[in-house]
Amino acid sequence: MKTRFLVVGVLSAIILAACTNTKQEKKEETNNQQTEINMEQKTINLTKADFISKVANYEESPDKWVFLGDKPCMIDFYADWCGPCKMVAPILEELAEEYKGEIYIYKVDTEAEQELAAAFGIRSIPSILFCPMDEQPQMAQGALPKDGFKQAIDEVLLKKS
Repeated sequence: MKTRFLVVGVLSAIILAACTNTKQEKKEETNNQQTEINMEQKTINLTKADFISKVANYEESPDKWVFLGDKPCMIDFYADWCGPCKMVAPILEELAEEYKGEIYIYKVDTEAEQELAAAFGIRSIPSILFCPMDEQPQMAQGALPKDGFKQAIDEVLLKKS
């Protein structure tokens, strides 16, 4: 009887160790995949805290826009379930690469950052906030084609005419 419990105990320990290694390997694989995704992603995800430190501290200056960035930016307010947002996402990735070093392209998940979305009156998505260096920001709603985004970037953000 004692031998039977000993065998069951040893087998249980082996199975538990195997499962633990498998879970650890899967966790490492998931982390590696996430790192690869982040390296491929050219746009930058923003939280409320990031927005306040990198774009504008709307809590400190609620009545006045004070842009904090070192380059003009555009901010895509989106949601993962939104069809038009999914259509715009690859365009924004391409534009982030094309305009690398000239502008930032940020993304704000309106589901995760509801307070930030509410602060900017986001009622429909995608909504894109264009933030030039020394002017007031401008909001565009809806999915624009790539050439529409390029025109807005050149005219509103970079002042190329």
